[in-house]
Amino acid sequence: MTTRPSSDLETFVNPQPARDYTIRIDIPEFTCLCPKTGQPDFAKIMIEYVPGELCVELKGLKLYMWTFRERGAFHEAVTNEILNHLVEAIAPNFIRVRAEFNVRGGIYTTVIVEHRAENWQPPVLVNLP
Repeated sequence: MTTRPSSDLETFVNPQPARDYTIRIDIPEFTCLCPKTGQPDFAKIMIEYVPGELCVELKGLKLYMWTFRERGAFHEAVTNEILNHLVEAIAPNFIRVRAEFNVRGGIYTTVIVEHRAENWQPPVLVNLP
């Protein structure tokens, strides 16, 4: 295999840093391991963010997500870890990570975590008639 999992999140310069806009990324094939049983956990990870000076590069994000495949992680811990690493890498104005885990033992789990830059205010939503 020519590509390998990597914990490095590659970034690039935001082409419109003066404008607030939203980037949405869906990752429907996220996998990690149950820390109790070692069985695979499957989830859809959804990332929404308003970039600051940097954006996350998608191939690097894919390689980063692969790093969880062989790791045991509680749903809450892995979702917060992903958010923390993205905040550290790109310092977004706002970011939300939503992890919808498939059924385990008859229970579905959804974990949603957010971060907002200290001095950032969201734009006012325009409702057209």
